[in-house]
Amino acid sequence: MPVIAIGADICDVRRIKKIEENYGQRFLQKVFTSAEIAYCLKKVTKHTSLAARFAAKEALLKALGTGLRSGLQWKEIEIENDPLGKPFFSFHGETRKILGGRHVLLSISHTDENALAFVIIEGEPF
Repeated sequence: MPVIAIGADICDVRRIKKIEENYGQRFLQKVFTSAEIAYCLKKVTKHTSLAARFAAKEALLKALGTGLRSGLQWKEIEIENDPLGKPFFSFHGETRKILGGRHVLLSISHTDENALAFVIIEGEPF
């Protein structure tokens, strides 16, 4: 399948920590699904996990070239993990329609300070 789009994002873990401390559940529930919140909050490094998922969502929006326009919403983009811990996307709503079954690859990496995500979309051009 041909690569039709790429996107990357880096997120400062301290920024996510500060936003979460200031806005709490309001921020979490706006950006993350309940499954993502549960996964991240059980981690010792919860802010790193939140930052990684935020970076993944941003990287996808950059690959799409839309940002949060065209009816897209944060929670329509969900990051899950396979049994070995490899992250992958699940799409819902308008995001799922826009992607139309195209193959989307995700890679996430992080340090204590930063989280990085890289997205590749394969398939027919939009």
